Amino acid sequence: MKSMKKIAVSAIFMGAGMGLMTQSAWALLPIEHWTQPSGAQVWLVQSPGIPMVDVQLDFDAGSRRDPKEQNGLAASVAMMASKGVKATGDQPALDENGLGQAWADLGASFGANAGRDGFTYGLRSLTEPDLLQKAVALAARQMATPSWPETVWQRDRERWAAAIKEAATRPGTVAAKAFRKDIFGSHPYGNEVTGESLARIDISAMQAFHRQLIAACRAKVSVVGAVSREQADTLVKQLLGPLQAANGNDCAPLPEVPKVADLSEAKTENIPFESAQAQVLIGQPGIARNSPDFLAVMVGNHILGGGGFTSRLMEEVREKRGLTYGVYSDYSPGLDRGAFKIGLQTRPDQAAQALKISQDVLRKFVAEGPTEKELKAAKDNLIGGFALRIDSNRKLLGNVANIAWNGLPLDYLEHWTDRVQALTTKDVKDAMQRMIQPDRMVTVTVGAKP
Repeated sequence: MKSMKKIAVSAIFMGAGMGLMTQSAWALLPIEHWTQPSGAQVWLVQSPGIPMVDVQLDFDAGSRRDPKEQNGLAASVAMMASKGVKATGDQPALDENGLGQAWADLGASFGANAGRDGFTYGLRSLTEPDLLQKAVALAARQMATPSWPETVWQRDRERWAAAIKEAATRPGTVAAKAFRKDIFGSHPYGNEVTGESLARIDISAMQAFHRQLIAACRAKVSVVGAVSREQADTLVKQLLGPLQAANGNDCAPLPEVPKVADLSEAKTENIPFESAQAQVLIGQPGIARNSPDFLAVMVGNHILGGGGFTSRLMEEVREKRGLTYGVYSDYSPGLDRGAFKIGLQTRPDQAAQALKISQDVLRKFVAEGPTEKELKAAKDNLIGGFALRIDSNRKLLGNVANIAWNGLPLDYLEHWTDRVQALTTKDVKDAMQRMIQPDRMVTVTVGAKP
């Protein structure tokens, strides 16, 4: 063991539902962190209320690592992870049906997912020793020795390409695609999976991607459940051991991904489309998740358009003028700057008016910041809802994985409410001004009419 740290985290758990602890009082749950000899890093919260464990394994192998001509490669690897495993020792090979049945027999679940930045495996199992041992062994096989069946890939690739083609007939898809391209340009965050890019992906490309990027030494493993530190350490070693044997443990630095660039000027796209509702998107690059402005932007966005019916955008665009059923603002921070955006749908002949009002609200908010009343209401809402963010093992796992993935301090959850409460109107205004330049926004409308 290279290192181990422990920080106490405050959390509320309510006593109902799968994955919830039985006590309904504040409990101090320590986050323990250590590095295994393989290089894998582990974060653990011991949650003994019910005999279950949730495990999340994250790798820097998301879609931003897709080769330029093979957009969709990471997602293809994730999809094929559940399509079968090779024979191992005295364990027979399993096809996708056999694998699904094996998990059903164990009353456990395991799956893979590729996001924008990361590639994730997730395991959930009861901690009864025999069941857990079998679940861990099956998950380890599924990570290390997928069978990559060619006929299944051909079938699923065809279905995927057809779904992409069908989605392209929807105005929302057209707007989102144009928006991403205008925001990110050639950066991988703006890449689109197409039928053509899928056609360039074969089994050998998936195998190479898996071999190069899914390595034990690159794993960030979050564990929440009824296991001790020693049990968690053994569990993670058992999960990653076969992967290390299959793929090796080469942890040479990965190539740098280019940074998201600032927009140099405003850009407007008006895309003709016959539809009952016009789509309107406004935005620009936002912030990365590790930005010191994250909490202030979270509060500012809540006031601007992320807080539902209490937000400024809803008040001005819907309540006062009836131009839309809903309007929102959002931001999607990742390892790099995701997009900040304002989105709405409206009647085609009202799109220009709804757009102008939204732009005016944004400019005013960025220039002046929130009022004290708005700030207090946002804080009350966010802090009051904090317990719901961590009221189950699965939700707590997501928060622990967030700390692990983004290099946040182990006491991040413990001091979250204090940090939000300490924010001032000036803090929020300054953070929003650092993120948003209203004179350099991308604006996309689809289906708007004069």
